Amino acid sequence: MTKKATHSRRSVLKGGLTLGAAATVPNMFYINHAWAQDVVYDGGVFDAGGATLNVAEWGGGWEEFVRKALTNQFEEDFNCKINWDTSFPWFPKFVTQGANDPVYDVANWNLPNLMQTNAAGDFFLTTDEIKANVPNAADCWDFAFASGAGVTWAYQPYVYAYRTDRGAPVNNFRDFFAARFANKRGTYATENGLMHAFFMATAKEFGKDQYDMEAAFTALEGAMPMKISEFTFNMLSLLERGEVDIAVHIEGEALTLKRQGAPVDVWEWDSKPILTQTKTISRYADPMQKKLALALLNRTLSPDFLEPFGEEFLWRPTNSKAAMPSALAAEGVTNTADAVSAYWVPDWDFFVANKEEITDRLNQIFGL
Repeated sequence: MTKKATHSRRSVLKGGLTLGAAATVPNMFYINHAWAQDVVYDGGVFDAGGATLNVAEWGGGWEEFVRKALTNQFEEDFNCKINWDTSFPWFPKFVTQGANDPVYDVANWNLPNLMQTNAAGDFFLTTDEIKANVPNAADCWDFAFASGAGVTWAYQPYVYAYRTDRGAPVNNFRDFFAARFANKRGTYATENGLMHAFFMATAKEFGKDQYDMEAAFTALEGAMPMKISEFTFNMLSLLERGEVDIAVHIEGEALTLKRQGAPVDVWEWDSKPILTQTKTISRYADPMQKKLALALLNRTLSPDFLEPFGEEFLWRPTNSKAAMPSALAAEGVTNTADAVSAYWVPDWDFFVANKEEITDRLNQIFGL
């Protein structure tokens, strides 16, 4: 028996295969479409002819700094325009517009939302494709590529941010749930990645493991009422004004408030889940946009950007040649290959598979 020929979806699209007698006739639309064209980038500067690069990124103070430190010069050097969209979440926009006509050429992600989108279709270049076309990726530690889609360029641990003028220091994960913080706790709405991580860490702390959803629901229900914020910057304002005494947060942003003189400190969760910032490049972006995306990612991974960004926001770099932010280095934090060996990445595949139930239950608990 002759083995029957099979064709993947991508081979059909790229080769223009049709059924029946027409199978031998090339489909000129697919041959000439951007899907069929390989893009190679070697790290140099080129003239993009005024092209627009569609980017999904965070706004506020983050956007202001990144524009000054990175993208303004990038636009000038490459003769292009950055179309910057801050209206998170990205997932519904990607799946609504589809992989073949990507809404963004570059997107910056927290892992839960990235894993959800990556599982929904052939949206992104693989890490191997990025390594082949982003020279600065060669200097990144192996853990920068653990997601399988895109590259993690910065990371930091989850913490509790707490007011130091409200009693004893925080030194235990369960302190958040202690009676002394009744009505003074802060966490996030159900689309925020920090809430996702807090849910998994709470399950691990109060249940059998990170998969014990009922244990997490029970613990969080017992912590109500809580202040529910959309974003971390807003949570810092609640802390500064004294509307919350303890809050789920991330190391860097919380320490910026401490550096400004506010009576705030941080305690790193002892279970040590890790928060990452990961950038993807859309597989089916048009060739010029894809080449620009590779160039922007290359500059993002450069110490020339990572170091000033780290000093400003205290994110830790994944590039082995970038210096750790001085405030963290003073505390003994190092930039080494085993820098994240003590940390764990929550099982985001499990979270995505159960996201609908988790979201519904949490919204009931929060009264949203």
